Amino acid sequence: MSGQRLQTQFSKVFAHFSGKDSDTNLQDMAEIFSCTRRNARMVLSKMGEQGWLSWEPAVGRGKQSRLTFHRTDSDLQMKRVRKWVKDGKLDAALEELGNDAAKLAHLIQEQLGVSTQEGKQIIRLPYYRAFPCLNPAKPLRRSEQHLITQIFNGLTRFNDSTEEVEADLAHHWEALSDTHWRFYLRPAVRFHDGSLLQTDDVIWSLQTLSENVYFSHIDHIVAPEDNVIDFYLNRPDRRLPDTLAVPMASIQSKKAATSKNGEQFPVGTGPYRVVENNSHQLVLKAHDQYFGFRALTDEIEIWVLDSAAMCYLQPTATLDPTALDSRQGILQNGTKERLALDEGCNYLMLNRCSGVAKDPRWAAYLSDRLSSLRLLPYLAESGIGEYRLTNAYGLLPGWIHTNVSHSDIAVPSSKTTLRLAHQSDNPLFPLMAKALKALLAKEGVGLDIDVVSYEDMMEPKQAKKVDIWLCGMSLGNKRSDAILPWLMNFEHLSAAMPQDEFSVVVEKMTTWRDKDQPHFDAETIGKTLVGSAQIIPLFHIWLGVVDGRELEDVSSNKVGWFDFKSVWKKPAL
Repeated sequence: MSGQRLQTQFSKVFAHFSGKDSDTNLQDMAEIFSCTRRNARMVLSKMGEQGWLSWEPAVGRGKQSRLTFHRTDSDLQMKRVRKWVKDGKLDAALEELGNDAAKLAHLIQEQLGVSTQEGKQIIRLPYYRAFPCLNPAKPLRRSEQHLITQIFNGLTRFNDSTEEVEADLAHHWEALSDTHWRFYLRPAVRFHDGSLLQTDDVIWSLQTLSENVYFSHIDHIVAPEDNVIDFYLNRPDRRLPDTLAVPMASIQSKKAATSKNGEQFPVGTGPYRVVENNSHQLVLKAHDQYFGFRALTDEIEIWVLDSAAMCYLQPTATLDPTALDSRQGILQNGTKERLALDEGCNYLMLNRCSGVAKDPRWAAYLSDRLSSLRLLPYLAESGIGEYRLTNAYGLLPGWIHTNVSHSDIAVPSSKTTLRLAHQSDNPLFPLMAKALKALLAKEGVGLDIDVVSYEDMMEPKQAKKVDIWLCGMSLGNKRSDAILPWLMNFEHLSAAMPQDEFSVVVEKMTTWRDKDQPHFDAETIGKTLVGSAQIIPLFHIWLGVVDGRELEDVSSNKVGWFDFKSVWKKPAL
């Protein structure tokens, strides 16, 4: 008998006796259960094993047996609902609770946060979407960037505090010439599946990036002997260790990555391994054979809740990255707030290659009309005020490149219906797209809206059919060269930007890599992108950590999360 069926039978007997301990007999129980006496005895035995009730059979003819309840029907109902909540079956849980959203929110809330089970520390966090692809070689959104750093390692990495490059899988490196680098791997590093890291895994992981402009100067990679990796470049890169420190250059297990579920259940060498990943939950467990310091928190559970459920959550005794829900309403008294403007923004990108903005008149018109200041009144009608946004006047906070004095350029003639594409699974973009459509409608310009995956945003398959992309970018740190992976990764910018202009950006990167100057002039590139109407910055978002003082050593990183392996709960002594 299934657990659900057994609980239904318990509800019958509990209701029949009004929850009171009673004297009865096996025949009465069989009639309540609508089964034979033999099956009734079996059902009572199973309920006894669960600890729900006790059945004491009578000894002697004509005597009554004793039924004693140890649980109430509501106890089992709540147990059932809690399991549904944990399994992501929120609709079923809400129906079981009589569509009482407040009760559902309370049940969700009580299971979130920090707990200790069998001596293990577990953190449960809510999030609004799933993570079906955790492949570092694919386009990475802000939260995936963070998760990649918890699951994988690169040859090098950026220190979160100093933002300087430091050793990771490689413990030492040297430039043998301007175009020849050698990296020395740590010995006996193990993947999450227990297999040893091999030089073949390193070479395969990095060669998969060869078509990416950011890594295109890597001609070939070889292993002259065990635990030694040689890079041969077709152009000098004095900062190759920095180039290889981005999440995209993480090292994967070749065997696991090429398996059927390699993107959903990736295998890395990082402090956490993926043990569960589905539409309602991502579970990470500490990698006990991690070559660095073993994670202090044993398990991280990220629960995927729909946006409606997220609205009810309050961070009273929980900890959650504010990226989980960017609504201002979750900031309450009694919580610590560590917020900073994201190193990036939400933006519009005009298709100046094959879209309407190929005509400079349309480019100038859209750049003027679709500014964040003009958009705000329309967004206010959509409830956008609940989100932590601030106007962006450049790609990064502090950059002032947009023209705040509008010239009221007239609508160019000819085409009057445009096509906009925005990424899916983002609570802000549907509201922004709706506002953009309303704004343009008043100008007599129509707007068709397509919703595509983030991968399709970065590697557009239908680029020629799109006039405007609505997207977001987050650099992850404040280094002057942090803009380069975003500029060069995949085809997002190059598909929309005239080739001669994009070539200039590539040349700036190439020239900088060949010199000893530590500072890269990112702002000039940002100014050019905005000035040419290639990019229209819209809003920066506030990110950070809101916590209920449950964990020690909580510190927000530049993508709005916190380092899972470093936080811990102080035991109550």
